[in-house]
Amino acid sequence: MVDNKKRNGKKPTVKKEQHAVVLDYLSRGYVKSDMSKFGGKPIAQAIGTKQFTLLELAPKEGIDLEIGDTVFIGEGKKDKVRVLGRLNFEKLTATSRIELDYTIRDIVESNEEKYVNFFNTTGAVSTRLHTLELIPGIGKKYMWDIINAREEKPFESFEDITERLPTLTDPAGMIVNRVKQELDKNTLKRGKSKYYIFTQAPRKPKNPR
Repeated sequence: MVDNKKRNGKKPTVKKEQHAVVLDYLSRGYVKSDMSKFGGKPIAQAIGTKQFTLLELAPKEGIDLEIGDTVFIGEGKKDKVRVLGRLNFEKLTATSRIELDYTIRDIVESNEEKYVNFFNTTGAVSTRLHTLELIPGIGKKYMWDIINAREEKPFESFEDITERLPTLTDPAGMIVNRVKQELDKNTLKRGKSKYYIFTQAPRKPKNPR
């Protein structure tokens, strides 16, 4: 689950999103002309439900979008939108930034089994670092508490994690915080922040010939 560009010298596998949730919809386009090359046209900022990919979407003719709408963006016919491209974290509107926390949490909680399974099965990144330690709020002590508890019996839900490990009061929120750290690809990535657990690692710029 952890993507590191240098891992085994291989490029991380790129997975395509199938659905996205609208974070903000600007029916008249961006106010600032330098925000996008699609200025002046209706545009939506959205986030994918699998890899949390930030995207710009354009509604098809006659379609109005609302914040919180889930739209299909996978292979095949798209009834409501077309994908314009990826969106940089720094280009998120004020509304998108507000909605981001709520939307990521909704996605995580709607896929509870997947993320509980992360706590149950994730392993070490290296001989000195465990993937659990990449989650904000989890250090060596809590890491071993989680490992020992899951060896006794796998966790069944977020509530089960909290009941058995009261110090982890909001495991879903911990994942949300990690996702947000990974999405902000404009900050310098060092140490624990250089790994990508839940999102796609940024693409390497092509070497000029």
